[in-house]
Amino acid sequence: MIQKLFASACLIICFALVQAQKATTPAPIIFDSDMGPDYDDVGAITILHAFADSGKVNILATVASTKYAGVAGVMNVFNTYFKKPNIPIGVPKGKALELRDFQHWTDTLLAKFPHKIKSNDDVPDAIEVYRKALASQPDKSVVIVTVGFLTNLSNLLQSKADKYSPLDGKALVAQKVKQLVCMGGRFPAGSEFNVNQDAPASQYTYTNWPTPIIFSGFEIGVKIKAGIPLIHNPLIANSPVKKVFSISIPMAAEDSLGRMSWDETAVLTACGGYESYYKLQYGHIIVAADGSNTWSNEGKQQAYLIEKENPFVVEVVINQLIMHQPK
Repeated sequence: MIQKLFASACLIICFALVQAQKATTPAPIIFDSDMGPDYDDVGAITILHAFADSGKVNILATVASTKYAGVAGVMNVFNTYFKKPNIPIGVPKGKALELRDFQHWTDTLLAKFPHKIKSNDDVPDAIEVYRKALASQPDKSVVIVTVGFLTNLSNLLQSKADKYSPLDGKALVAQKVKQLVCMGGRFPAGSEFNVNQDAPASQYTYTNWPTPIIFSGFEIGVKIKAGIPLIHNPLIANSPVKKVFSISIPMAAEDSLGRMSWDETAVLTACGGYESYYKLQYGHIIVAADGSNTWSNEGKQQAYLIEKENPFVVEVVINQLIMHQPK
């Protein structure tokens, strides 16, 4: 049974790569991440770069939804490692969470791996980066994938016209964004970290977002364990991705089989599509004041992922993608 599932996963990977190579115009994508306190963000940004190197996507920006000291530099470490050091980076300049990793892998990356951005002061506000990136793209073309808090997206929707666009934030999103893919929520009901940590931002974003949203909920990524093949791969050396997983996996008993892959599933969906692995339940999310969520089956603008394929198949795909090396 395991061999059949592994073979199925390999076929899906091959199909995805072939489709990526066929793409004539890479899809523009913005990556929004808390980049810690968890380290599934590291797997997520690696998958993002894997799809970019295949020609499937064009990374317009990588923005942080948290503003702990050094987060801009951490993002720059990964962009530099994957040979795209000039990807714009933004960090919230106003009120925002400052949560970070307890394992201190972020400090290790900043100490040991190349990066030009040394301080959050070296990069613009996340909303300026968003507005500049969106304004430069064709209408209905941009995919935003968020694997952190909704702080930036709430602020973006409420932003005013500026030198980049005469449109306010909501109108700019409506004009330029094709789809939002969000790692957030538990479905059909529950409470999940990315949504509940900045509950007012989550409420505002999901109530006012004017384009389609796909949610990859807690229940999707919790079954998918990643990182063990990576840390035991002798062919990968001097990799910040391997370093993070090597530091973090031994520090939690629950990670002995690999770290749960919440953020990776959202990026996989945003870059490669959901159809090979999942089906959709349409409706809309309802976020309470405490950040917990329920689901209404009314509406077609929002949807959450439901498993169609065995999670082990997706696990094989993700473990392969997070071993991606720079071109």
